[in-house]
Amino acid sequence: MKRYKRKKVSLRTKLLGYFLVFGTIILVILWVFQSFFLKPLYTMSMTLKVDKCASKIVKSIQYSKNVWATIDNAASDNALSVYLYRVGGGRPQKERECSYENPAVRLYIENSDILRYYENTVDNGGKMSFTESNNAEDIGKMRREIFNSYVASADSVNAQIHQLNAGENESLVYTYIIERNDGRRTFLVITSSITPLNTTIDVIRNQLLLVSVVFILLSVVFSVYASRRIAKPIANTNSASKQLAKKNYKVEFNAKGYREVEELNDTLNYAKTELAATEKLQQELIANISHDLRTPLTMITGYGEVMRDLPGENNAENIQIIIDEATRLSTLVNDLLDLSKLQSGALQAEKKEFCLTDSVSGILERYSKLVEQDGFNISFDSSEDIYVNADELRISQVIYNLVNNAVNHAGADKTVIITQKLFDRRVRIEVTDHGEGIPADKLPYIWERYYKVDKEHKRGVIGSGLGLSIVKSILDAHNARYGVRSTYGKGSTFWFELAVINVKRKRN
Repeated sequence: MKRYKRKKVSLRTKLLGYFLVFGTIILVILWVFQSFFLKPLYTMSMTLKVDKCASKIVKSIQYSKNVWATIDNAASDNALSVYLYRVGGGRPQKERECSYENPAVRLYIENSDILRYYENTVDNGGKMSFTESNNAEDIGKMRREIFNSYVASADSVNAQIHQLNAGENESLVYTYIIERNDGRRTFLVITSSITPLNTTIDVIRNQLLLVSVVFILLSVVFSVYASRRIAKPIANTNSASKQLAKKNYKVEFNAKGYREVEELNDTLNYAKTELAATEKLQQELIANISHDLRTPLTMITGYGEVMRDLPGENNAENIQIIIDEATRLSTLVNDLLDLSKLQSGALQAEKKEFCLTDSVSGILERYSKLVEQDGFNISFDSSEDIYVNADELRISQVIYNLVNNAVNHAGADKTVIITQKLFDRRVRIEVTDHGEGIPADKLPYIWERYYKVDKEHKRGVIGSGLGLSIVKSILDAHNARYGVRSTYGKGSTFWFELAVINVKRKRN
């Protein structure tokens, strides 16, 4: 069965979808709140308000302090009706001790209702709150009282009549049996109207509908703008990255927008610079290696043809030249293989304890012919036999390559000095030449892969030209410190350090 690759959605489309979903969720929450939670929250708020006022009134009655002032303030400020009944013979008496009535929120209470309230309050432990609905007759009485006996402005009267006409009028009733300090008992009844919310809900619903339409339009506009604004820098960076993948190193990563994108662009610009430099150095290396490979091959071929075609040329000297060039060719190939293995991690260090001093001395014996025939002065300064724990073969390769590098760049005095220094349980090997030195601006790059200070290719006296890259890889594998000091025109000193295992007095 043929499988179809799923088309990937762009970041801009995803962001647009996320913003729209977020806006939709907000609208749904608003509609759910308005439809299901508005009335319960309003009732709870009114209950808390009445309960707070009732607590103040109860305390003033219990201690007979500013009773009427407290009732007047609490009732008038919060639109409450307050009734006090004397309790005698275990039941509230008919006459009211005092009252504060608000016609818009009064509850028509008959004697039977008061008795029922009182008995239920007793059964409930002396305190109770509930809602009570006024019937049509009660509402009619309220209308007449508002017109006939309630002194108010025309706007206030109209507002109260509108409230009564809005629907079923519910009252929140709060009852409390109070034990006074003088031993008397008082039955407190407080009522507050729970304003019918049908009309209010309709108004809010119409407003919410209009707000929803405006909100949806604004959400779409904002989502399109925000998604484009956020996605555009990333899209520009992605487009530039594609050009970089095609080896266009002139491309610039300059997208702006927010910090992460700018940091990414800085990183990509740095990577672009490094890739361009690596590409250039790699091309130079290939050219140099091609030259190094061609030279010994040409000499081997040339001397072989001479020995074949000319009588008397088949002698030891010509054969030695062929052997030397073949050895040089083999060394170059081996160095390339070693460098590749070291940098890929395929060549692991096999550490063991050995005498570093003897290793350096043994390597310098290979240069005896160079010293005798070409007049080089190669010396080794050491005062102890120092033992280290490292890969002897690889460390010997490091020393050999550093000495080769010094020989190839030695000055007119043809002097190379190898120094062994001991300090703080570490040993430092330094290789110094008196050649041309290295410019200060090029020192940070001499260890880099493919880097060559001298752009003019010259055939070295000994070695393949890849020595420093191999040195860096081996020392990195040993977690060793290394570096170079150089003064342009006076020479260079390459060094590395290893931890010391043991130190013995120098043998005579």
